[in-house]
Amino acid sequence: MPPRAKPSFLPDPFYSRVAGREKRILGDLFGLRNFGANLTHLRPGAESALLHRHSKQDEFIYVLEGEPTLVTDRGEVLLGPGMCAGFPAQGIAHQLVNRTDREVVYLEIGDRTPGDEGTYPRDDLKAMLDPEGRWVFTHKDGRPYQPRSDP
Repeated sequence: MPPRAKPSFLPDPFYSRVAGREKRILGDLFGLRNFGANLTHLRPGAESALLHRHSKQDEFIYVLEGEPTLVTDRGEVLLGPGMCAGFPAQGIAHQLVNRTDREVVYLEIGDRTPGDEGTYPRDDLKAMLDPEGRWVFTHKDGRPYQPRSDP
């Protein structure tokens, strides 16, 4: 399975923060519709996502290689191979950050509940899942972000 062609759908100025993330969308490979499964690689210094929480989606991660730092709105925990974490909808905000000099590899699984929204406590960003299953990003006050001009 090749990596996802577009590394992120986040608008500027957030796109660069996840530029060191590479996802292989395994769930789509098998036609899964109720949940997604991704094999994700984080280069040194990369973030898995912005600190966020979902309104309807549960998420689960399982670390395969490396030592990512799990950052939440309640603190931080260093994870290692064989460790996992789960994030119920409307629960704590979370992200993984690779603060090491080695690549991190983990499996992430999340459901695909329609109408999900993402909130970002540290950033002026809100995400809404549209009827076609695509994320639409706005400022917290509802103003749209300018579309990215990908090279």
